[in-house]
Amino acid sequence: MTILQHTIETPYMVGPVHCYTMEARGELVLFDTGPPTDHARTYLRENIDLKSLRHVIITHCHIDHYGLASWLEEETEATIYLPYRDALKINRYDTRMEEMNLFLRGIGFGRDYLAELRRIFESGLIFPPPPKRFRIIEDDLPGHLEIGFLSCPGHSQSDMVLTSNDWAVSGDVLLRGIFQSPLLDIDLQTGERFRNYDVYCDTLVKLATLRRRRVMPGHRERIESVDATILFYITKMLERVVQLHPYADDENIARIIEGLFDKNMNETFLIYLKASEIVFMKDFLENPDRLRAALVAIGLFDAVAPQFQDAAGN
Repeated sequence: MTILQHTIETPYMVGPVHCYTMEARGELVLFDTGPPTDHARTYLRENIDLKSLRHVIITHCHIDHYGLASWLEEETEATIYLPYRDALKINRYDTRMEEMNLFLRGIGFGRDYLAELRRIFESGLIFPPPPKRFRIIEDDLPGHLEIGFLSCPGHSQSDMVLTSNDWAVSGDVLLRGIFQSPLLDIDLQTGERFRNYDVYCDTLVKLATLRRRRVMPGHRERIESVDATILFYITKMLERVVQLHPYADDENIARIIEGLFDKNMNETFLIYLKASEIVFMKDFLENPDRLRAALVAIGLFDAVAPQFQDAAGN
């Protein structure tokens, strides 16, 4: 099966995003949609045969990857497929927001900050409205398309890698030269905080199975090496953990952000991203052996052993 890359400009810091198309059993499939912008709509109209589009498969519900899902639902006869955990967040939105609010209050964020963060969430600027009708990748992806999937959470709790025998569409799971903030979220299956660090360690083992495939990322042109991409992310995280050491025992994440950034950080959503990253790193400090075991399992621990020891404090 031939798969084509489509590059669409975005207004976001991450830069252009890639979508992909292929024909599977004579049916046109689109992986991700691009952002909800006029430019992206025009691009899809001019470069994809929307009348023939039958399947839209979303790697994860972040604005640059699923922003036009609702529009495609209206403009085409395609079926939209979302990861299960994104569907859960859509169907239980109010519960998720209430639980998120309680958790963020517990780690030091005040009412004014939380009210502004919720306003941003509900404005559609970060998370646009989802499609009204969709199916679940894990349950409903048609077998005749011969498209596999790997649940690879870490960047978000819903990250999905779509696969065949020789390629993988990886969304934001593998990004060359980009450190991805693992977003704080609520696990609606347990009612507790979603443990991004724990699942990311498991994800590393899954990503190693992609070594012989052509990996097609959501950003940057290509991935030359799965191992090099993993090592970039791990090394960057370990460097930042060392900076966190003076605050390791402080449970007030809002106060840590003030200490690390001298109270100069005042953009609401960026603060949320930094809080997400700090919680991820504090989880590492509580249980570094989990990451060590994952890296040993995929043969990459020796490449980061000195940095790992500095970060873990042993």
